[in-house]
Amino acid sequence: FKMCSLSTINGFIDIDCLINMGVNNMARKVFFSFHYERDVWRAGIVRNSDITKKSVEAAGFIDAASWEEVKKKGDDAIKKWIADQLNGTSVTIVLIGAETASRDWVIHEIKESYNKGNGLLGIYIQNIKDQNQRIDNKGENPFDKLYIETNGTKKYLSQIFSTYDWINDDGYNNLGKWVEAVAPKNN
Repeated sequence: FKMCSLSTINGFIDIDCLINMGVNNMARKVFFSFHYERDVWRAGIVRNSDITKKSVEAAGFIDAASWEEVKKKGDDAIKKWIADQLNGTSVTIVLIGAETASRDWVIHEIKESYNKGNGLLGIYIQNIKDQNQRIDNKGENPFDKLYIETNGTKKYLSQIFSTYDWINDDGYNNLGKWVEAVAPKNN
């Protein structure tokens, strides 16, 4: 895929959430992209991790019933919902699970985030235990699937944007730092 072109979207399992990530007493709106059905439990752990530090105000985290309503309206409604959720954000975090890189909506969200100028980062979540206390397989980096082309040279997003492992890189204590590191400096 090229960053500037949108592909036809046929899938509808992915979902995102929007939260305010407080860093140094400044709220930062962050868009999360992940594979809903497979990773919603792990995504919830990441999303809620900063609440105890009182620097996060949760907003826009869609529940399953609301997501079903959006999906019923078709691809155009999903694209509008994604665009609405991205509005006002400055950072997009892609939560990388076992199947995230194969999800069309995640790829769409990464493209839209890049095109609007959001900072991007990926967080591997396979080592977070699910509701059954199981970890998962490490997934492919979705940033490996997208590139920008300058003067005939391809540069993959994985060469530009960092990824971390939530458990191994202590995401609980470092999420705010990671967000600030990729946030556009004019926001």
